[in-house]
Amino acid sequence: MLEKPTYEELEHRIKDLEEAGGESVKRWHLAEEKILHEKLLSEEKYRQLFDTVSDAIMLFDAETMEFIDVNRAAIKLYGYNEKEFLKLKQPDITGEPRESEKTIKQTLSGELTAIPLRYHKKKDGTLFPVEISTGKFKIGDRQILCGVIRDITERKEAEEERLKLEGQLQQGQKMESIGRLAGGVAHDYNNALTAIIGYTELAMTDAYTNGLLHDNLNEILKASTHAKDITRQLLAFASKETIAPQVIDLNTNIDVMLKMLQSLIGEDIDLVWYPGKNLWPVKMDPSQIDQILLNLCVNAKDAIAGVGKITIETDMVALDEAYCSYHTDFIPGGFVMIVISDNGCGMEKEILDNIFEPFFTTKDIEEGTGLGLSTVYGIVKQNNGFINLYSEPDIGTTITIYLPRDGSEIAEIHGEGTDEISLGGVETILVVEDEISILKLAKKILNGFGYKVLAANSPKGALMMAKEYKNKIDLILTDVIMPEMYGDELINSLQPLYPDLKHIFMSGYTAKSIARHGVLDEGVAFIQKPFSQIDLAKIVRKVLDE
Repeated sequence: MLEKPTYEELEHRIKDLEEAGGESVKRWHLAEEKILHEKLLSEEKYRQLFDTVSDAIMLFDAETMEFIDVNRAAIKLYGYNEKEFLKLKQPDITGEPRESEKTIKQTLSGELTAIPLRYHKKKDGTLFPVEISTGKFKIGDRQILCGVIRDITERKEAEEERLKLEGQLQQGQKMESIGRLAGGVAHDYNNALTAIIGYTELAMTDAYTNGLLHDNLNEILKASTHAKDITRQLLAFASKETIAPQVIDLNTNIDVMLKMLQSLIGEDIDLVWYPGKNLWPVKMDPSQIDQILLNLCVNAKDAIAGVGKITIETDMVALDEAYCSYHTDFIPGGFVMIVISDNGCGMEKEILDNIFEPFFTTKDIEEGTGLGLSTVYGIVKQNNGFINLYSEPDIGTTITIYLPRDGSEIAEIHGEGTDEISLGGVETILVVEDEISILKLAKKILNGFGYKVLAANSPKGALMMAKEYKNKIDLILTDVIMPEMYGDELINSLQPLYPDLKHIFMSGYTAKSIARHGVLDEGVAFIQKPFSQIDLAKIVRKVLDE
């Protein structure tokens, strides 16, 4: 059976026949048209298949690295239009040029056909994780490489979230184990101290009051009393300290402590007190509130070099499952908060991971035992509460204590459902947050209320996104403190593009402590992390309607 001539062969033969002339030319023209028609059908089928695939497909020249063709999924994923893509080279879209060069060499040699994880770059500069399948073929002497790229951002975020939750669970289990160990040690240590103190006091009665032996025994007694205080702290951390809970008003208890706290932290540091209104009552031992305040204020004082401020605030909050799902220790329900903020040196993430462990301290050995925060942790756990710690180096620290309201079960508060209230909208909101889990949560909540959400995990990414977005952006919801620039600086940069842009700031700090740092003006729209979906929806709708 004779093979069909190729398109190029037909062209040569038709040219020869045209020069010779005759009836056969017509027949060859008909044959040519038929082959061209088949070729067009084949190309159309190829293009339909090419553009139907949900993964991005790219063809580029192995020598020049120039793109030859891309499908619609690639255009949508990377943000370039077709003409822009064909002006690019393959390294322009990768976030790891050296790895990309290595991958191309391995693909050409036949060593590599699949890459489980790489990072590629969108038009706005955003890096995102991809999974790649590679292949090669030739067109004439031209070596063509093919890449099938799958965006695995959601899978990667889910995996990171799982690892984060596993880490939080392991940390909780570790703290529980340390607590049991500390409780057992403190119990035995207390028994030994009882004997030491008792026999020292008996010996002192037999020694001359003004003698050297009496003085030495008195020093032993002082040291034993100090050791007794340490065991008390260990028992508090282990939640085994004997307590006498009663229903109390936090504002009243804190108010009584203010004078003592001010004398403790010194005159160079201002102590500011913002009591919340109509607080729910809580049930716990009043002396434990004193311990919490003393330990946290001492730590805050030590974090401030020279003059500074410490703020104590109280408030109430209802946490829903949407927020608690991102924090293993958190429980949905109604809580009274004690918030203590300072504008001290702040802490790095590595320190935060160990901050509540007994004897862990960043201070010199003469300055602290490392039991202050672990004592607070134990007290809060003993009272069925939990702690949220937020800190930024050179900015300061905010520690929020959540204590369950008295008379309410620690269960989900069934407030207004999203289907029962009109808080939604169709406006476009730009969300900027460098903490991926919070960014993902805010986007999910706002999408649930019908808003269109543009999400950026950096200020630079947000600026690029805003510049390239063709329609109106109605509101920006941005974190206050981010690595590249502060939230207020980002707002100022966006003003020329969107003069009427409304904005809401969010932060782990309280509104008062943030304003005190000079990061944003007082009175601006602000929501504190953690926030419930209803709280976020309410403030967004309020600002949009103003």
